[in-house]
Amino acid sequence: MKTGIHPKWYPNARVVCACGNTWTVGATVPTITTDVCSNCHPFYTGEQRIVDTEGQVDRFMKRLERRDDMVAEKEARQKARTSPELPVAELELSLRAVKALQEAGITKVGDLLAKLAEGDAAVLAIEGFGRSSLIETKKKLRARGFNWAEPEAVAE
Repeated sequence: MKTGIHPKWYPNARVVCACGNTWTVGATVPTITTDVCSNCHPFYTGEQRIVDTEGQVDRFMKRLERRDDMVAEKEARQKARTSPELPVAELELSLRAVKALQEAGITKVGDLLAKLAEGDAAVLAIEGFGRSSLIETKKKLRARGFNWAEPEAVAE
């Protein structure tokens, strides 16, 4: 064996675990410290605990929390978008349609949905509100996710 190139060998190096267990082994350093050994590792003990030496569980939990926040924010935006208290002006209808609805006392989407539930004839009866405005209104409402009960056709 060449001299001066090999590290010093310690035949009775001491290994110390975080749980307090110690034993001796042969090594190139006099003491070795470890976080987990066969006395405290969950695989050997059958104990249900998470061994997290690099913070992976914490990082995962933070990502999960951020995801939950994003989902809640998205649901809140969707709920606000389909709120019956939404002003009719926010539907981006033509100026003429908005003005006709406002003059008829329909300022909220909930009022408009109630009128639509009465039938197309009830909405077309509004002064200045024509068939093209009705089609445009229905498209905008459906695009935002609104639903309303269509009246059933009367058999003659």
